Amino acid sequence: MTNGGEGTPNGRPTESALVAAQNATFGIPPSVRAILFDAVGTIIWPEPSVAGAYGAIGRRHGVELSEAEISPRFRAALSRQDELDRTHHLGRTSQSREIERWRGIVADVFQQAPCAERIFDDLWQHFAQPEHWRLFDDVAMTWRKLSDAGYLLGVASNFDDRLDQICQALPPLTRCRHRFVSSRIGWRKPTLDFFAAIAAQFDLAPEQMLLVGDDLENDYLAARAAGWHAVLVDRKAHALSTETLTGEAPTVATIATLKSLTVL
Repeated sequence: MTNGGEGTPNGRPTESALVAAQNATFGIPPSVRAILFDAVGTIIWPEPSVAGAYGAIGRRHGVELSEAEISPRFRAALSRQDELDRTHHLGRTSQSREIERWRGIVADVFQQAPCAERIFDDLWQHFAQPEHWRLFDDVAMTWRKLSDAGYLLGVASNFDDRLDQICQALPPLTRCRHRFVSSRIGWRKPTLDFFAAIAAQFDLAPEQMLLVGDDLENDYLAARAAGWHAVLVDRKAHALSTETLTGEAPTVATIATLKSLTVL
């Protein structure tokens, strides 16, 4: 179950037209002391895929759905929960809210099948297991390089308590002491409260923080709105739509690999 989430009235940045720069490198600003990485899509990815896992576990309970059927249902269900987080919960969250969120997504994907609750239980446990997650190839080397350079490193994710178990089995995340998940902070990205809570934990000013993430709104725009530095990881070179790339606006600092993070 990958993380998702939209914005809130007090923290959602206005997404105007932006121009992407697929930079060869991103020079880490001299003021930065702490670098936080988003989790899913930035440093880890699920194996099998979300649609693959949903399909396999659904079949285990007698529900036959292809990945082609699951994918659009999943996106629609995720969007509905994002809207709830933004308009009803106003960006606030908790472990119980995250469970409720994913229970609703599973129920929508399997269209309220009688066994949907059992499918949810199995999926919740499936995505808690480290063996179902992979580290991107560029993470270990980059983590080591930045740690050797003296930066404080951490993870900042719209995830829940399961992320601890996952990180404990994926070096170098096993050594990461700074794990910030929305379910414990009490706020989801892109609220300003999420970023303020993390900066306060480090006792650092916003301009001393850098977020590296793969989501334009939740990671890049939200971090910039909070006064942080930010860089967008666009591994497949399609994070920014053609609609996004029109008009006159500030450049989005974009890299295709974490190897492009450069210590100045």
